[in-house]
Amino acid sequence: MNHALTISVPHLHTERLTLREYRVEDFDLFADHLSNPESSAHLGSADRQTAWRIFSSHAGLWMLHGAGWWSIEDRQTGQLVGCVGAFFRSDATVMELGWNTYRAFWGKGIANEAAAAVLNYAFEVRRESMVRALVAPGNDSSLRVAMRLGMSYERATELNGKAINSYMRKRT
Repeated sequence: MNHALTISVPHLHTERLTLREYRVEDFDLFADHLSNPESSAHLGSADRQTAWRIFSSHAGLWMLHGAGWWSIEDRQTGQLVGCVGAFFRSDATVMELGWNTYRAFWGKGIANEAAAAVLNYAFEVRRESMVRALVAPGNDSSLRVAMRLGMSYERATELNGKAINSYMRKRT
């Protein structure tokens, strides 16, 4: 008997990127990203076992809220270049956006392009009234992405015991 549960993760396309479901074969790059002190400086470093829990949790969010994380693929090469999400944290009432570009692809506008597609999905498909992004102090590249998305500073808060800034944008 097949007990498989199928969840449909929408594919989003931009000029250069395809946003698609996580796949098991994506895990090695994801784990490498989280184990590298430079690329995980604002996320918190993770060993392979912890990275698997995070990866699985990201994928599982689609079952809980019909929203979650996508792998970002370069449309021309098929290369995995990062991940982007539109998701809800535990007890949250506002959708959060998040983005990670793998180190080899920094500085190419990938986070901007992927996050803009996800913001559009949140507002136009999901009809969310507001979204937020949490950006660690000193994470200037993520702050630039949030600003390009039209987000504005909301407040200082905490995430896992660390200071973090919340930026938000309302649907117009």
